Amino acid sequence: MKTVCCANMPYVAEAFETLGETVVKDGRALVAADVRDADLLAIRSTTRANRALLDGSRVRFVGTATIGTDHLDIPWLEEQGICWRYAPGCNANSVSEYVTVALLCLANRDGLTLRGKTIGIVGVGNVGGRVVDKARALGLRVLANDPPRQRAGEAGHASLTEPGETVPFVGLDAIRREADIVTFHVPLIREGPDRTVHLADAAFFAGLKPGAILVNSARGPVVDSEALLAALDSGLVRHCVLDTWEGEPAYRRDVLARAAMATPHIAGHSFEGKVMGTAMVYREACRFLGREPDWTPDALLPAPTVPRVELDVDGRSDEQALWELTRAVYDIEADDRALRATAAPGFAPPAETPPDKPAHAAGFDCLRKNYPIRREFRFTQAVLRHAGPALRETVRRLGFAMADQDGAEP
Repeated sequence: MKTVCCANMPYVAEAFETLGETVVKDGRALVAADVRDADLLAIRSTTRANRALLDGSRVRFVGTATIGTDHLDIPWLEEQGICWRYAPGCNANSVSEYVTVALLCLANRDGLTLRGKTIGIVGVGNVGGRVVDKARALGLRVLANDPPRQRAGEAGHASLTEPGETVPFVGLDAIRREADIVTFHVPLIREGPDRTVHLADAAFFAGLKPGAILVNSARGPVVDSEALLAALDSGLVRHCVLDTWEGEPAYRRDVLARAAMATPHIAGHSFEGKVMGTAMVYREACRFLGREPDWTPDALLPAPTVPRVELDVDGRSDEQALWELTRAVYDIEADDRALRATAAPGFAPPAETPPDKPAHAAGFDCLRKNYPIRREFRFTQAVLRHAGPALRETVRRLGFAMADQDGAEP
């Protein structure tokens, strides 16, 4: 049994070596010759699993350690009898923490107050549902939009952290009309009633509440780049936060220049999110093979990178305190600086970059491939001095472990 695995899946070799021979490759550079004699393929979104890659191979299982599947040619895979699986929800918490930190960063930069503002969350599945809960913890009024769930008869999204609380679903027009912040968490769907390609197009922006903040950490083509630039010019959009990009890795540098915050498709790249993706694909491969899984990553997880944050919040607003706390765990501005550096004139791409690949595209891929370990909030204990009960409750709801003001476990 031979498995070809994508290199940016943590512990993928350790997992799949329990099933036989394992070969680890750069996912974006995979070609047909690499997989011809493989039985299983374990990938992320940088690999397109389609006829060009798999025709004539003996691959019978493709597992992607991602929540999206637009890089899989599902009709062709099913036509060939190739089992495919994905990892829904594996990085949902990671993305919700990314959105939380991005909004706190913008608020701190601009002197904005998030509490009381309205956020429109488009797509309320595994990821969007987590964003709902984080947004409510921050005191935002939430509008939730999910047409497929609404058509299925659901009245709204049931909170994961507030039992009995439900956020009713609304139409996209209500979000455009009322939301101060719009964030997308939809899959990339190219046709049909739930088409999401260029969901945020010129018509969408024309109906937007002027001065809105737009966040896209779903898929790049969800936002029409030309329409976004026009909306920024007109003031319909005040700030945009972009983690996903049309044409990535060869994204448009003019769009980067206008983004308030720009990152290289890493919103879901918490270490836990990536490890969970590996584990989910491994378990699906075992199920496909009719074997009991006998590997878990538990013994391999490293110590938390930021095990404890001590913060005296006296003289700070709650949102300033939250920004300092979350920034200590995840420095989103460092990711922004790193991406902009790879787009700057004179950036030298890695030596192995193909000559026809733009330097900034090579830089984008390099940042993703070599992304540092980022742990989730739950692995950090927060010690807050002079914090009121409302702030402490918000910190708990965001997922941090809490200590009392003397640093002891409550």
